[in-house]
Parts: sequence; C-alpha cells; structure tokens
Amino acid sequence: MRVRFGEIWIADSEHVLLLFEPGRYPVAYLPESDVSPHVLERTEHTTEHPDLGPTSWYSVRADEQHIAPRGAWQHTGLPAHASELQARVAFAWRAMDAFYEEDERILGHAADPYHRIDIRQASRNLVARHGERIIADTKRPLVLYESGFAPRWYVPRADIDEAALAPVKLQTFCPYKGLCSYYSIGDARQAAWFYPDAYPEVRRISNLVSFEPDLVTVLLDGTQLHLEPGQTVVPHGADRNLDLAEVVRPANGHQRSPDSGPAAESG
Repeated sequence: MRVRFGEIWIADSEHVLLLFEPGRYPVAYLPESDVSPHVLERTEHTTEHPDLGPTSWYSVRADEQHIAPRGAWQHTGLPAHASELQARVAFAWRAMDAFYEEDERILGHAADPYHRIDIRQASRNLVARHGERIIADTKRPLVLYESGFAPRWYVPRADIDEAALAPVKLQTFCPYKGLCSYYSIGDARQAAWFYPDAYPEVRRISNLVSFEPDLVTVLLDGTQLHLEPGQTVVPHGADRNLDLAEVVRPANGHQRSPDSGPAAESG
C-alpha cells in the first residue's frame, strides 16, 4: 500500500496490517519505518480507544502548503492481544490525497483481501414499489452476494419506471465495485443506487439499479425484503467527496520506480 499527500508519496509499505472491528470498515496500519521522515508531527491531542487504549494523533506535513491536522494516529498503550499494532500508524482516509495498492487507486476505504463478491442471474419476480406506484417489475434480476451484507438485487433499466427516479448529487466509492450514484424516489431519499461503470470483476451490475428495502417496498416472489440486524457498517475514515474527474484520472506518471521508497520523493 502507498499513501499520497501533497503530490508526493509519504508512505510505501509491503507490511500493512488491517484492523477489523465489528460493524466498521477495515483500517490499514503501516509500520512507522515505511513512512517518509519528517512527515509525522505529534500533536497534543489524544483519545482513548475502548479496546486498544490511549491513542496519539499526528499532523501530516508534506510541505508548508500541505498539512493535515490529525491526519494520522497511533495506539501508544496497546494491550498484549493487540501488540502487532505496536509502532504502526494509520492515516485518516479523508485527509490524504489518495491510497494505492501497487499502481491502482483504492477508493472508499481499505480493501479486505478476503472480501468476496458473487453475482448470479435469477428468474425470480422482483417488484419495487413506493406507495401505490410500481417502480420496477422484473423476472430477470441479478443478485449480488457480498461478504457481511444482505444479498442485493439489481434490476435492468428496461424493467424500471425511470420517471420515478430522481438523481441526487451524492456519489460514494466502493473499493470492490467502484463509483456509485444514487436516486431518490418521491420522499424516499437515496432509495436506489447504481454503478455507472463497475469494476471489471463485477462488470455485470454496471448501470443496473438496486433498491433499498428499508426505504421502499421490495418484494421477491411476493415476500417483502428487509435488512437483517448487523448488515450495515459504520464508515471509518471514509473517502472525502471526490468528483468523477479526479477518480478516473490516471496517476499522472507518478509510478513507482524500482528504487523509490517513501523517502525517495520526500527528499
């Protein structure tokens, strides 16, 4: 994993650890030794993690124009069961310019290498309704199974009353599926979503629409769908509100040379 801030690489590590906490996205911790010198400046701000103890916070400084207050943190009084995090630093996802795995940018949050997605074609009858209005009615949905989440059902646009969909400005980023856009349906805000150009691994759902069963009525073969407890997560270090142009922009030639560790660009 590599971290970019202020147009330079400030960290580059092949020894990243992911911290998994219930109901939260994974957080990447990098060894201090893989962070460029003089980038981290300890602040007086401290917090207490309920399981990992006292936490010190750093400002991240790329240069005089690029400073991220509380842009990184480190647990300084770890219990024995979490000693693997000793001398490791996590960077605030929102505060940095970008995170990369090799030369590909990771959006949304740190990606779990054990996270799995499977997509299956179905012939079941899916109906989405808001009040008395039928929004979608299909017998050819795709179902997406994703680790830790309820199955999500995606509907071809030919089977949707698109006049009922009102685009909203919100866009989010999933490290497994890509850029996601949303629709409101009547007074149900962000009740549907789609991936305009899903990543190649999940290309089958590109431009298909999924409906949030807790905001509109979704019936599968006549049975109403509901999210089960524990099938949502609390964002932790979510990506800042990037625009599409920045997301699809290439790395602008900032590729790693064979001998360029994090200190090579920081001087």
